[in-house]
Amino acid sequence: MNASAKANHVLEQVPERGLFAGHEWRIAPDPFPLNHELSHELMGLGRILHKFYQAADLLYRHSIIDKAPAWVAEYLEKGKPKYVIDLQRKEAFKNNLPRVIRPDILLTEDGWHITELDSVPGGIGLTAWLNHVYPSTLGGKNGMLEGFAGIFTKNGNKHIIVSEESKTYRPEMEWLAKNLNDKYTVRDSDFTDFSEGDTIYRFFELFDLPNVSAAEKIFNYASNKLINITAPPKSYLEEKMLFALFWNRNLQEFWQRELGNKYFQLLKKVIPQTWIIDPTPIPPHATIPHLNLTNWNQLAELSQKNRRLILKLSGFNEKAWGARSVRFGADLSQSQWAEAVEKSISDFDKSPWILQEYKKPKLTENDWYDFNTNTLATMKGRVRLCPYYFVHDEKDTKLGGVLATICPADKKIIHGMRDAILAPCSSK
Repeated sequence: MNASAKANHVLEQVPERGLFAGHEWRIAPDPFPLNHELSHELMGLGRILHKFYQAADLLYRHSIIDKAPAWVAEYLEKGKPKYVIDLQRKEAFKNNLPRVIRPDILLTEDGWHITELDSVPGGIGLTAWLNHVYPSTLGGKNGMLEGFAGIFTKNGNKHIIVSEESKTYRPEMEWLAKNLNDKYTVRDSDFTDFSEGDTIYRFFELFDLPNVSAAEKIFNYASNKLINITAPPKSYLEEKMLFALFWNRNLQEFWQRELGNKYFQLLKKVIPQTWIIDPTPIPPHATIPHLNLTNWNQLAELSQKNRRLILKLSGFNEKAWGARSVRFGADLSQSQWAEAVEKSISDFDKSPWILQEYKKPKLTENDWYDFNTNTLATMKGRVRLCPYYFVHDEKDTKLGGVLATICPADKKIIHGMRDAILAPCSSK
């Protein structure tokens, strides 16, 4: 089958309502190829990231009972309303962890790096569909469907509740539910007609709870174990600052003990150094090795050469997802960077920001089919990989599939856009 036939086959399979409301992308005739070594590493990464979530959860719980530094919980609860803090501390959710894990991985000249983790990710239905229509993908034709179905441990109905904030992703979740079975249904955020033994899949953010009218009943039922909910309402597990805590010098012994030395050393290689922007003087354990800063205001004075750094909101904010808060220092003017630094400092009490080492994605050449000219085109671009892991039980974390987002070379921040290629991954 030639490139035209392959691309047209993919286009013809797009559901009538699409997969992302109002969004398009460039179609590749073939999956994005990953070498055998990287494919193998991604296959095993899920259990490591599940272990990371276990350790992060334990760190927070120990912090609130004085078995770990109190400042850990203070950071993770910064800017959160009391009802969110009370909810995540409920005994009913004590042992609950996210059952979907999606890292954002950049392919760089010196290997791959995880820039952040998401436990309520978009793209599940899209990647399931891509695996369904492309041949020979990682995870297999039904890997995403079987992976998603396997996170539900009870036999009742499964209600995928999509908020207004997440409505862009509703079509892909409807495709997902339709291709599972009639126990799976996509619901609006005011849906409360669930029964004992049902499971709620939470496709809404915790900062958005005031706009989810069903939330009070959902969490009341879940707290009393009448229904199940995933992901659990633990806002601290949805903070990008977890990577800053991972790098914090005072917590190294904790992470090494809880992860084991092998996993600890691997994550140190692939997680970029990250810091919490705190307006207090920078403590010795938080210094940036090559910059000698004593307070975060000095960030604003850095030369462009020294601004190979990313600023972004940590979480619990409507601008903390979809790259909407990301500021790349080397790509901004001095005044724009200074403004971003000032905002990140002033926001600390209500919505903390993090600073992260910038890992430059390498350039690759990628084919896509131009339906306007009916020709195969080649684009130089930079790649973000999103593997989707599904936690079925304590020892069984499945890779369902891997989504590649390839943006044109002139785009510094990689995210879904009209000019991006979206494709599933295969092992070559």
